Amino acid sequence: MKRTSTRLADGREIFYYDTGDGAARAFPDTRPLDASATPSSSEVRRDPLLGDRVVIASHRQGRTYHPPADACPLCPSTQGRASEVPAPDYEVAVFENRFPSLAGDTGRCEVICFTPDHRTSFAELDEERAALVLAAWSDRTADLSAREGVQQVYCFENRGTEIGVTLAHPHGQIYAFPFVTPRTTRMLATVAAHRQRTGGNLFEEVLAAERAEGTRVVLETGHWTAFVPYAARWPYEVHLYPRHRVPDLPALGDAARAEFPRVYLELLRRFDRLFDRPEPTPYISAWHQAPAGEGRADFALHLELFTIRRTADKLKYLAGTESGMEAYMNDVRPEDAAARLREVASA
Repeated sequence: MKRTSTRLADGREIFYYDTGDGAARAFPDTRPLDASATPSSSEVRRDPLLGDRVVIASHRQGRTYHPPADACPLCPSTQGRASEVPAPDYEVAVFENRFPSLAGDTGRCEVICFTPDHRTSFAELDEERAALVLAAWSDRTADLSAREGVQQVYCFENRGTEIGVTLAHPHGQIYAFPFVTPRTTRMLATVAAHRQRTGGNLFEEVLAAERAEGTRVVLETGHWTAFVPYAARWPYEVHLYPRHRVPDLPALGDAARAEFPRVYLELLRRFDRLFDRPEPTPYISAWHQAPAGEGRADFALHLELFTIRRTADKLKYLAGTESGMEAYMNDVRPEDAAARLREVASA
């Protein structure tokens, strides 16, 4: 992998990732951007009752919203139109978000573009490109985790207007949080209590139990296991674990890294075959990685992939119980969801 680092006109960093060494990517950003107009900070407030952190980022009200395809800021720049990616072509590009939720002392937000092709999706990438995205995720995780004040790095993709995506180009995001997120904090507390009570690792035991029981296993290879969790919150939800527990993406072994593209692409393609609809299935794909500090030794890297679509013509909305009380109600039995995901496997 080759990484080329340069800066945009307003001083933001941009990185190009290539499979070979021959590509020249350090093109200048010709836009008249003002560095002083880029938000330098957001505000992190603590909920006094729950203890959760909430990020206040009011400047994001003015971010780009559903632009037409010929004005996409994530496509490569052309002679007649400059975008967020100055190069006329790229394989994978990562840059600091122009409208970040986290910036300055409160962390950092990056955009990762999986492909220059506006009309495709991650599921349509080949294995070589998916491997390059994994390398970029790993590289950015290692870089951001080493920065002062960063407590947790989160790589994720939102796909589909139903999810709330405002840019149609195939892309994801990478957040460097100045705190450990509420969901991870709860996981760490549960795992620590289990370790104290039994001496075992709860992540490892959950994975072993799912593999042994088998009903909810969707896909299994030499180095990865994908399953629908016993208490799934979403209609179709899959958790993907490396068979050998590691804390984060940089710690993945060579064998698991090599096998990942085939496994992940297969899962995404199965999601697209779940429903008889012409458009792709909306989803959120979220990497859960260990934080920088306490609890890292017991954490297990895993990916959680889920869709809010429950049938071909119905969405799962977070209604009163979920949004108001965080008490999830799932309309699809996890065992049935797993059966359906096995049914739509590639031939």
